[in-house]
Amino acid sequence: MQAPTNHRSRETTRARLTGSLKTCPLIAILRGIEAREAAAHGSVLYEAGFRVIEVPLNSPRPLDSIRAIRDALPADAIIGAGTVLRAADVRDVEEAGGQLIVMPHSDPVIIAAARERGMMTAPGVATPTEAFAALKNGADVLKLFPFEQLGASVLKAWRSVMPRETALIPVGGVQPVDIAWLRATGASGFGLGSGLYKPGQGVDVTKSNALAYMTATS
Repeated sequence: MQAPTNHRSRETTRARLTGSLKTCPLIAILRGIEAREAAAHGSVLYEAGFRVIEVPLNSPRPLDSIRAIRDALPADAIIGAGTVLRAADVRDVEEAGGQLIVMPHSDPVIIAAARERGMMTAPGVATPTEAFAALKNGADVLKLFPFEQLGASVLKAWRSVMPRETALIPVGGVQPVDIAWLRATGASGFGLGSGLYKPGQGVDVTKSNALAYMTATS
């Protein structure tokens, strides 16, 4: 009886993720954030317009940060975990309130584990072969990583051959000045790391950086 519930949950989350990326194509990556400050940074990001926030699992007490952000934000925010390297981590992320599993690679076992729990997946891909394999395995969006290495020419080429509905998310080195032309090239959204948040920075810096990215999407 659990499978239908998970399927409905996943479809609901998928629709929310798609809608969130259309409303705001920016995904916040809070690598290295401390659990005690996670809710405050998550709140200023939400207030700026962000609707998808990711805490990488190689951060201090990441599950506590995920839970803190989840508890602090309205239901329309999607909270996920990044740098997910083991299928066993999927359940822990779900129990902490996470809905999105983000990987630096494309592991079909992790994708399957997330799908079974009604969760979204964003595997990292760097070649067309990896990209099409990830889609075949059930990936919901594709994380182009590391985008500094791939570049806009790869994004443009992939967009010409990928299914039209495929969401392509460059991650790595994206600055506010890059947003407009990368969207025109075919990006569906952007994963923002150190350009948005660095460990130890104040909430006011996160807010200022967030607003700069939001302005670039206008």
